[in-house]
Amino acid sequence: MKLSNQIEWAIHCMELLARVPDGIYIPTKVLAKFHGVPKEYLSKALQCLAAAELIEGTLGPRGGYRIARSPSKISLLDIVEAIEGTKKSFNCQEIRFNNPCLKKEHKDRSTTCTIAKAMYQADEAWRAVLRKTKLSDIISGINNEVPSIIFELSEEWIQNELS
Repeated sequence: MKLSNQIEWAIHCMELLARVPDGIYIPTKVLAKFHGVPKEYLSKALQCLAAAELIEGTLGPRGGYRIARSPSKISLLDIVEAIEGTKKSFNCQEIRFNNPCLKKEHKDRSTTCTIAKAMYQADEAWRAVLRKTKLSDIISGINNEVPSIIFELSEEWIQNELS
C-alpha cells in the first residue's frame, strides 16, 4: 500500500486549519509555504478536501480555506478517501483461471480467491484503523508531542503571512 504525498500534506493542513479561529481562511500559498510543499500540488489536494466537504474555501483578498466541521467528526479515512478515492487497494484479476491445467468444470467463478480474501481483509483492516482515528485524536497527539512555544510561533508566523 502506497499513498500519495498529498495524504500527508492534507492531514497536516487539516490539523492546522482545525486550530484557526472561526471566520479566518488560510490561503493555499500560506499553507504550502508553512509546510514547505509545492503550492500547485497542495492546491489539488485542498480542492479534493473541499469537494468532500471537509474544508470550505472562499475567494478574494481574504480567501483561502478553513475546516468545515468538528475535528471529532472527521476521520483519517475521510481525508484519505477524499484524496485517493474509495477504490479498494487490491484488484483481483482472477489469474487463477489462466492455469492451463484447469479443466472447464474447475473454473468456478462463484467463489472468491483465497488470495483476494486475504488482501480484502488487509484492505479493510487499515481502513478500519483510519475510520476509527479522528482528526481530533491526531490533534491531541500533536498537542502532547509539540512544545507550546511552537504553536505560539506558528500562529505568529501565520498572522504575519496573512497581514
